[in-house]
Amino acid sequence: MVHQSHLSGIELHVPKLLFILPVISPAPSCLTSVPYVGRIAGCFRRSVLRGRVLKEQRRWEEQGAAVDPILIVFLSRCLFKAATMRIPKRLLTAFYHSAFLFSAPSRATFRESLCYLRGYSVQSCRRAMEDCRAEGEQETSIIWSSPGGLKEIEMGKRIFCNRSLNMKNIVAVGFDMDYTLAQYKPQTFETLAYDGTLRKLVSNFGYPSEILNWKFDWEYMVRGLVLDKRRGNILKMDRHKYVKVAYHGFKELSKEDKIRTYGSSLIRDAFDEPEYALIDTLFSLAEAYLFAQLVDLKDDNPEKFSSETDYVGMYRDVRAAVDLCHRDGTLKEMVAENPRKFINEDFSIFPMLKMLRESDRSVFLVTNSLWDYTNVVMNFLCGPFDVHASLPCKHDWLENFDVVITGSAKPSFFHEENRTNIFQVDPESGMLLNTNNGVFLPQIGTTLLESSSKDKKIGKVFQGGNVAHLHKLLGIAASSQVLYVGDHIYGDILRSKKVLGWRTMLVVPELEKEVKLLWESRNTRKELRSLRKERDLVEDQIHHLNWSFKFEDPDDHQKRELSFQLKDLECKRDYVRLQHQQLMKEFHQKFHKVWGQLMKTGFQNSRFAHQVERFACLYTSQVTNLALYSPNKYYRPSEDFMPHEFDILGI
Repeated sequence: MVHQSHLSGIELHVPKLLFILPVISPAPSCLTSVPYVGRIAGCFRRSVLRGRVLKEQRRWEEQGAAVDPILIVFLSRCLFKAATMRIPKRLLTAFYHSAFLFSAPSRATFRESLCYLRGYSVQSCRRAMEDCRAEGEQETSIIWSSPGGLKEIEMGKRIFCNRSLNMKNIVAVGFDMDYTLAQYKPQTFETLAYDGTLRKLVSNFGYPSEILNWKFDWEYMVRGLVLDKRRGNILKMDRHKYVKVAYHGFKELSKEDKIRTYGSSLIRDAFDEPEYALIDTLFSLAEAYLFAQLVDLKDDNPEKFSSETDYVGMYRDVRAAVDLCHRDGTLKEMVAENPRKFINEDFSIFPMLKMLRESDRSVFLVTNSLWDYTNVVMNFLCGPFDVHASLPCKHDWLENFDVVITGSAKPSFFHEENRTNIFQVDPESGMLLNTNNGVFLPQIGTTLLESSSKDKKIGKVFQGGNVAHLHKLLGIAASSQVLYVGDHIYGDILRSKKVLGWRTMLVVPELEKEVKLLWESRNTRKELRSLRKERDLVEDQIHHLNWSFKFEDPDDHQKRELSFQLKDLECKRDYVRLQHQQLMKEFHQKFHKVWGQLMKTGFQNSRFAHQVERFACLYTSQVTNLALYSPNKYYRPSEDFMPHEFDILGI
């Protein structure tokens, strides 16, 4: 419910709001965003704000729309503010504030609609939006403490805790850029990488030109899989490294084949490099899919490959082709030309960063990308952009960071024995300048840096170096005072935690959909547990009867009775087992048609879930979820349970 204390006694007159309504398109896909703003604005004319807000909220909830009380209060304040101003710029400012609370696509639609207001050019609207950004960020940065901020956060946006973390002890918060601050669109970015890799395989490695016609299914592969390079298999394992799902290319292996290949040796396989490849990043999904396609092509058409070409060689070629795509700059040039096509727009990132800085913490960025690309991406995330092309790159986003390290070469960056030199970067020219172990060295003679030497952004941006340089630049006394947020378990999380003792937070974008489906399927989980118990009980009865046959020496009549009972129990067991198998398959296919639930393999935690639990202190679906919690929050894990506790407590 809306907090009445914020609405009572306010009467709103908005004669100027009428001209806004025609430019807002009531697209069904944005039912709860742009049209919602329009309907609220129209209904607020010459009305008592409190009554109309509550009435609108009830009406939209009856239609199944998700109405956020924070949005109601926030929009009410904006409308009241707009009604007291007489210049269109303030109207734009107020309405742009409201757009900060919507999802990224809705904000973009809303912003573009404003650009076509009658009598106002795109340029004037852009100026208005730029002027309101600081004000809007301030509003967004206090969402967690706003009147509705204490309500329960929806499951998909929560931060989950594996190890207790008191944010009061954290003095510096760091971020990776790619797939952490910048969330790439897999349907465009990964397809771009996939197509580029195909071209490199044909032109540089002599693969058949027919593969240029292949298409990429960006939803097929998931993180946590393991590629068996020698056998051409793709595996999903549980936390004990037992193979539960296996495919050769795109052909599923039978249970017998799985046992024969991975469960019949005297020494268990570790499933590590160099014979196996771990699919732990979203970047690697395209290469895994391409590897599976090549395996099928080689099996079906061996004449198209030389006799020396094996699965290991094909994977090596795929990796080399992917590296070429990144090294020659083709991918990043395409992204820089049209960031909106490849990166999700999210204006809540910088309010979140500002909130952290205002809580007296240092904020830093460590990315493997070089300065030129980093600047393009961060400028896009900072925005705003008009509807036709991106604005010229600025460096305003640097105000949100104390230190930015580009070209870090993680994970080696996290080793202090790494002797890589650290260079200072001039943001204007991109020129690298020598430093004395991270300390600025005065340049002899005239340099490109001279004209901007007083710029407060100078001295923030570096390239290379190692974690010791970073600690010195930030004045870190103990590694446990640092929280680092990334998306890569091996490159970001494992090394930073095991080697340094940093506190860690893993970004798992897939988690939002995962927990939503899990919540919707919670009754199915209960039914599956019930079927398992019933199956186990019937199997115990069968074992007891078999034991009686063997050791109790029953007479003929008893044998006949026991035989009938045994057959009935075996039929019941088979029926319950089949029910359980079918329901389990249906349950997992809700999450993914092939690999099932990301965090589970059957009833066991998956290998990926096990790594998340071991190496990430916190994990969440997107980095901006930090803004939904106090910057001084004490994160505490849920209670651990052993199997005997599950039985005793009836969990």
